[in-house]
Amino acid sequence: MTRRLMVDDAVRVLGSELSSGQRALDDLVTEDLWLAFLRFGRQLFDVPDTPDADGLLFQYGTHAFDGPPAFTLDLTRQFEISDSNGDHDHYLQVHCELTYGHAPTLEALGSFDSWFFHDAGDDLDEWAHGLTERPAWATIHRLKPAEIRTYQEQV
Repeated sequence: MTRRLMVDDAVRVLGSELSSGQRALDDLVTEDLWLAFLRFGRQLFDVPDTPDADGLLFQYGTHAFDGPPAFTLDLTRQFEISDSNGDHDHYLQVHCELTYGHAPTLEALGSFDSWFFHDAGDDLDEWAHGLTERPAWATIHRLKPAEIRTYQEQV
């Protein structure tokens, strides 16, 4: 039986994957961070045995959350959290948020999102490959984010 990680450790595990290379975090380009996120996404966590209990989200767009508009790529892992009776209580999202600033080339990419769920029978590598085949990937894969933020939130 494979030992599964605790969801409470997810941010730490993501941080370990992001810092596991030979270079400093602020020297990494989008592709480096994406590959680290995929390594994180392959690790098994202890989640309820319910549909869509463990999912990965790839989403981007230009937003003005806490200041001027900036292009953001948000790599998110979402875990379902159950209460003591085994019923759905909430979701925990672990984010690796890459912010690039405001540029017409990036703004022209528009917005996009795609989910992958471990229990849906799809292949993680195929999902990831499909995302890197998108025209937007050619624009962002070699960019160095202005800011990299990892955090978790309850939703």
